[in-house]
Amino acid sequence: MEKRTRSSVVKLVPIGNSRGIRIPKPLLQKYGMSETLVLEETADGLLLKKKNSEQLSWEETYQAMAAAEEDWGDFEETVADGLDDEDRDAI
Repeated sequence: MEKRTRSSVVKLVPIGNSRGIRIPKPLLQKYGMSETLVLEETADGLLLKKKNSEQLSWEETYQAMAAAEEDWGDFEETVADGLDDEDRDAI
């Protein structure tokens, strides 16, 4: 099955010192896009995607890790697994 892509011409509009585009409401609704989008740079250009609601920001990740109260006491031993004694001394 062949993928069909639709394209639209949009104008860049001034937003302060930046530029933006207007995305028609039907497209926002069709793809479930709300306040936050992910802008991805690809070899072919820019790609806008809906933000995965399960994807945590760095701040949310830090808070989740802090709340888990994990014991990292054996971290250095785990990192050194498989290294020779002289490699461990360098750590």
